[in-house]
Amino acid sequence: QVQLVESGGGLAQPGGSLRLSCAASRSIFSSINTMGWYRQAPGKQRELVAAITSGGGANYADSVKGRFTISRDNAKNTVYLQMNSLKPEDTAVYYCNAVRLIMSKRYDYWGQGTQVTVSS
Repeated sequence: QVQLVESGGGLAQPGGSLRLSCAASRSIFSSINTMGWYRQAPGKQRELVAAITSGGGANYADSVKGRFTISRDNAKNTVYLQMNSLKPEDTAVYYCNAVRLIMSKRYDYWGQGTQVTVSS
């Protein structure tokens, strides 16, 4: 079943902004330990962009610190990535990820991916 659904990707100019959303199924959201955003550009390895824990702690890749903000709305079972001051090097497919830890077992869930293109 589909448990993570992404939206918000698209085309932006350098210096512009986009907001990505990832909606999790309510059946799993309350038990998610960590949610994050990864991205993969053509010819490059997938990299972690930002992550947020169930307690609200966040961390970011050095390349996006000060520009991107990860947040969540528990009432909507949704995590967001606010992307400001976009640069061409931010162009990639962005994937939402969720991790559940249940009885010491790790379960990973992935969104379908959304394209972000930054170009003038």
